[in-house]
Amino acid sequence: MAWIVLVVSGCMEAVWATALGKSDGFHRFGPTAVFVAGLLLSMAGLAYALRTLPIGTGYAVWVGIGAVLTVAYGMVFDGEAVSAAKLVLLAGIVGCVVGLKVLH
Repeated sequence: MAWIVLVVSGCMEAVWATALGKSDGFHRFGPTAVFVAGLLLSMAGLAYALRTLPIGTGYAVWVGIGAVLTVAYGMVFDGEAVSAAKLVLLAGIVGCVVGLKVLH
């Protein structure tokens, strides 16, 4: 169960990170509300998962999921540059996250 919560929590990290960028310094209510909700859910899920998972593994997986999803969102919806090198590097992060799960 901790792994499922950790993955969902990593997804929520991408939500709050994306909303933070769209909040215009907390001047836009909608994105700011999404940021706060995403942050609370993400941190609560991480805290729950780290009750049973090692801190290093849990944190690395959480950050990796959040980072990959945030970059992917930016490339798909915000016009960030897409390149083969960027996709290979993102795949490397995904591979590392999967590797940490397999080794656990």
